[in-house]
Amino acid sequence: MDIFPSFRILQRPMTGKHYISRIILLICIASITMQQAGAQQYFLPPSDQFRPDRLRKVVWTESAVFVLTSVGLYFLWYKKFPKSKFHLLNDNKEWLQMDKLGHATTAYNVSVMQHDLLRWSGVKPNQAIVGGALTSLAFLSIVEMMDAFSRDWGFSGGDMLANISGAGLFAAQQYGWGQQRMGLKFSASFSPYAQYNPKLLGKKWAERLMKDYNGQTYWLSVNLRSFMKTESNFPVWFNVAAGIGADGMIGARQNPTEINGNTIPSFKRTRQFYLAPDADLHRIRSVQALNAPLFLLQYFKTPAPAIEWKTDGKLKLKPIQF
Repeated sequence: MDIFPSFRILQRPMTGKHYISRIILLICIASITMQQAGAQQYFLPPSDQFRPDRLRKVVWTESAVFVLTSVGLYFLWYKKFPKSKFHLLNDNKEWLQMDKLGHATTAYNVSVMQHDLLRWSGVKPNQAIVGGALTSLAFLSIVEMMDAFSRDWGFSGGDMLANISGAGLFAAQQYGWGQQRMGLKFSASFSPYAQYNPKLLGKKWAERLMKDYNGQTYWLSVNLRSFMKTESNFPVWFNVAAGIGADGMIGARQNPTEINGNTIPSFKRTRQFYLAPDADLHRIRSVQALNAPLFLLQYFKTPAPAIEWKTDGKLKLKPIQF
């Protein structure tokens, strides 16, 4: 059962808060990464001994991140909207589930980063896995709890399930293989649809990349070498990626026929599936100055040719897919 009338579902700016939270998260991850990379041959090598000094830095930094995120989201977003009692929202049919893929991808990558920070601090492997997954879920739960007390949104079980799925993908691989052989990645480009609903899909270029789900693709990228024998000469950096995108979305559940008196053309809402090569350049031993940049690039799909199939039956080869 829908909590809000359909018109409000079509028009409310669902992606704004996620845009803000992702920007804050990217800044925090980048700051932690650059602080800790230092003059090391490998990025965040695990410590064989427990290092309480390092762990204190991680805990204090992340505590500050949690506080800044909560305060920032409240004043930049939630303060503008009416409050309510705790309530639920079923938004599973919105945006062709692209927002759920975004939650899973974010949860996965935060888990990976947190695990590396804990292992760098000398935390035991199994404890670091649990700590990585729980920290990721705690961070993303901030947004869900704020939604739960906002009248125009609500606590989304679908979002939390996606968060758990992303953290679970990390934990299962780390427990089973001791490494991440498969990763969730993100890529984005500009779609032609933001012009019809800029309030919802973004006006400036940064907003459009983060808020317009039509231009986003989420990838499951598999490192082939990690499944081969140790003596294999297959490139360590070569991945194969399967992606999911969507097209033709002007509104969350369905497309409005007009916005602010302006008639909106009719667009067919379709899902897109991709198969493409990818690269995990951070697996290559590099000069130390490149360690942190290459590690951060693992969160983003490398632009490459791709095979695209749409649910309307169209199949084509794209020379380059971002």
